[in-house]
Amino acid sequence: MAQSDPALRFVIISKVAHPWFEEVHRGALAQAQFLEVHTGTRVTVDYMAPDTASVEDQLAVLAQAAAMIPSGIAIDPVDDVENLPALMALIAKGIPVVVFDAPSSNHSVPSVGNDFVEQGAIAARRLVDRIGASGEVALMQGVPTAPNHRQRFDAQLTELRRHPAITIVDGGIDNDDIATATEEATTVLAAHPQLKGYLCCDASGPLGIAAAVRRAGRVGEVVIVGMDGIEPILEEIKAGVIESSSSTIPAMQGSMALLMLWQASQGMRIPQKIDTGIDFITTENVDQFLAAYR
Repeated sequence: MAQSDPALRFVIISKVAHPWFEEVHRGALAQAQFLEVHTGTRVTVDYMAPDTASVEDQLAVLAQAAAMIPSGIAIDPVDDVENLPALMALIAKGIPVVVFDAPSSNHSVPSVGNDFVEQGAIAARRLVDRIGASGEVALMQGVPTAPNHRQRFDAQLTELRRHPAITIVDGGIDNDDIATATEEATTVLAAHPQLKGYLCCDASGPLGIAAAVRRAGRVGEVVIVGMDGIEPILEEIKAGVIESSSSTIPAMQGSMALLMLWQASQGMRIPQKIDTGIDFITTENVDQFLAAYR
């Protein structure tokens, strides 16, 4: 969208307030600073987080963002793009929209993220290997409607079902909330004293599961393979509570989403998809990832 004002203003909308999205915001701010230095144009980034990870709350925040008439909006949708016509309405008004940490089958809505199926499968394969492909394994869902969480969950189920000696346990639903993940995991651990492993689909799951395992005194007994690599998850890996984690790269997602929006705001054609890759974090390499926070 062409701007009569030389200053550009972009909006980042998360699923909910969470440290993972703060990393996305950090990456977007770094890209904005880079663009300012190299273009001489002021670039601002507003980060807006819904109160809960629900369609209603996210659409309310999206409406607030749209009222600002920004130069572009990047959003991590809590539902499939096809179920959020408000996004298409923004595009029709000439406001560039990019989704991040989510797939998009709509060619009008470019996406930034990674292969969520592979990310989920990597975590499941790691856990299967660590528990000898047998025993009870709990699988916690994130936001059930969120396409990235759903793809990871389905991929993990597929991998676990390849092993007949593994019994799959309902690990609860955290709705991308750490406190909820802790409550859900606490209930599961109490009901399954023989549980050998725990998987999850978002960055809230591993932290809640780790807290519950600590409380239950079952560190080292229940193998946790997490999702994502924000600092609190890295600390739990270093401490040996979380065994490993299949991680997105949130700061890069924020950076690339902001760059794509800037390009679109200048009338440039942008890619349909940017894959920012997957990191895999263990005790062997966790210090390398922690160094980025020091």
